[in-house]
Amino acid sequence: MFRNFINHNMEVLKKILKKIFKKKKKEKKIETSDTIIPTCISDHEKEANHQNINKPRNLWKNVNYRKYQMHAIISPIDPITKSKEIHDRVVYMKDLEKRKEVYGICGECNEPGTGLDWCQPCNAKRFRENFKNWTSGNKDIDELIQYSQLNSLHYTKCLEWIPFEHFKKVTYITSGGFGKIYSAEWPEGFLGCWNIEKQKWYRYTDCKVALKSLDNSSIINTDFLNEIKSHLQIYLWNIIYCYGITQDPSTKDYMMVFQYCQNGNLRNFYLNKPEEDILKLNYLLRIANGLLNIHNAGKIHKDFHIGNILVGDTILISDLGMCQSENKNDDEKSEEIYGVLPYMAPEVLRGNQYTKAADIYSFGIMMNEYFSDEIPFNDTPHDYILATEICKGLRPKISEGTPQFLEELIIKCWDNNAENRPTAEVVFLTLKKWDEMRHKDGEIRSQIEKYEEIRINRLKTRLNSSNSASITTHPQAIYTSRLLNFKDLPEPVNSSASTNPISECFDVQLSELDLNEINQENNDTE
Repeated sequence: MFRNFINHNMEVLKKILKKIFKKKKKEKKIETSDTIIPTCISDHEKEANHQNINKPRNLWKNVNYRKYQMHAIISPIDPITKSKEIHDRVVYMKDLEKRKEVYGICGECNEPGTGLDWCQPCNAKRFRENFKNWTSGNKDIDELIQYSQLNSLHYTKCLEWIPFEHFKKVTYITSGGFGKIYSAEWPEGFLGCWNIEKQKWYRYTDCKVALKSLDNSSIINTDFLNEIKSHLQIYLWNIIYCYGITQDPSTKDYMMVFQYCQNGNLRNFYLNKPEEDILKLNYLLRIANGLLNIHNAGKIHKDFHIGNILVGDTILISDLGMCQSENKNDDEKSEEIYGVLPYMAPEVLRGNQYTKAADIYSFGIMMNEYFSDEIPFNDTPHDYILATEICKGLRPKISEGTPQFLEELIIKCWDNNAENRPTAEVVFLTLKKWDEMRHKDGEIRSQIEKYEEIRINRLKTRLNSSNSASITTHPQAIYTSRLLNFKDLPEPVNSSASTNPISECFDVQLSELDLNEINQENNDTE
């Protein structure tokens, strides 16, 4: 009887163990590259997961922005650029191996990406299929947007037609040389990349944008199209993004949709928030980087002044409406001169064609204004007399405390002889070197600390005298771009008696050493 009891219980135990074994077997898990999917699920769920496993997946890489550009380019950069560091950052479309290394692989076509999370051939197909679903009502604008979508190597090169009703809280901000600027909220937001798993566009939602209208742009003109084309042709690092085009239903004016910069232009920033403005050297470096990108695209800005430098989460160059290819210039004198007088190179004031060196002159004036916290020629009319004096060598005062290494660079940039001015590459590399050195003990850091001390005292004095950091300007001092026409200006010369001599207290001019080293490095790469 006892034996029967044991046998019975053994049979029960076997059945229990068998059930447990079967259950464990059912719960065995299959591991994929990034998911763990249990197999004890319904047939419907099994099929869904099977389809998930077989779906294509992008193998994008996180792009090191310090080392590489965020998207590939087709045309070579300006051949005058000699720095190996700058050339190494560039990724060309034809270099498949480098594209694969930097951007990764598209999960649909298995080809190297063309930019951060972007595959131009695959996205072009999606855009083309959607052409039938929108129109701006203007053939030229439709073609420009379609061209950008078919050829975009990254979302920053991809324009959209955005119906005006998609914007909320449209608010007037200001008027410029060409038209009006508004702010607006855009709940839908701009395109970021294609979500291959969800088969839809990923968008940066709930963003604030700036709307720029050109006067009488209901009839599209060359200036409107030129500004948009410039954004497509230039590598937009430290340059404002253009997301697309819309149309004001009340005025019928077309409007460009831009990245919004909450702090306004750089002058407003340094006047209204002086206590936050402590990274001046780094900000100048970013502006120089943006200018270098413009010049490397074979372009010149032509309206480069501090009002066109915007401050948001970073520093951005804006207003590319005058931007054009340098090779469009010829030897003939220009009948129309357009810009802000204090920032305009003397050779341009005399009617000579605009060059990259003229942009550098403007940057020299800008650097001095930013470090001195003084608006150039704010106490005098911006007229023929001032234009004459500029040609004779008059420059804004370099304020006490301006670091001596920067003072020399400023003077080099605003030299009356365009050939003596450094290139954007040299300016960028020089500022980059100094920006790195400001974190280390040494003469650069010492000069910056001394400058900050003098600057703070200067701001306190200004606030105590007027209860405001603002600067009074002459009623005829005009800081918006306008047409200028000065006849018979004198030949440009440097002032024989400089009002800004460089102190001779240094045995070695650090800034000169830096510039010479960089020039030598460039020559070694030829």
